[in-house]
Amino acid sequence: MDLFVILPILFFSIVLHEFAHGYAAYKMGDDTAYLMGRLTLNPLAHIDLMGTIVVPAVCYFFGAPMFGWAKPVPINTLRLPNPIKSMGKVSLAGPSANLILAVICAVLIKLVLVTGWLSPQGAEKAVSCFVYGMQINVLLAVFNLMPLLPLDGGHILMALLPIKAALAYGAFMGRFGMYIVFGLIFTGLFRHILYPPMYLVIMLLSKIFML
Repeated sequence: MDLFVILPILFFSIVLHEFAHGYAAYKMGDDTAYLMGRLTLNPLAHIDLMGTIVVPAVCYFFGAPMFGWAKPVPINTLRLPNPIKSMGKVSLAGPSANLILAVICAVLIKLVLVTGWLSPQGAEKAVSCFVYGMQINVLLAVFNLMPLLPLDGGHILMALLPIKAALAYGAFMGRFGMYIVFGLIFTGLFRHILYPPMYLVIMLLSKIFML
């Protein structure tokens, strides 16, 4: 698929992910992202040098699936009702947005296939775009749900743990979490961790919508 098609889909998916975090925090009383102009779908407000430029470029040149992330929206946990528990809910909003977008892509694939509104060539291109949109959003959701800080799954796990265990886990991951994440990405190990659940979700969507 053309890079100029892949990148807009990828950027919109990761921007929606961050927007969902900011919106969830806003609804729970933290307007930090709103006041800093980050509660927006404008991709320019969310560009991260590593996640939005370097990692997608490395994936492209090495033939890996296009992948990336946006600059995290600022969250002031002290303005949330319960810093740890509420942060778990804020973190869950991002992967949830990606899964919803994956479902929307599956619905659009079905519509293209059954309506016949497009020419065969147009239908083929549209289906390719929506298939990539479904796949990348499932991948983003699964990746971010890994129980590692600073990923969303780490915050969700902290929200589920007893307070002492949550603080100990947060302190450990605060020191080593990012190194673990980058190690998994650049060694390729993340594929073996993420692809099985990713394909399971895609298979379920395909069966539900009979794709």
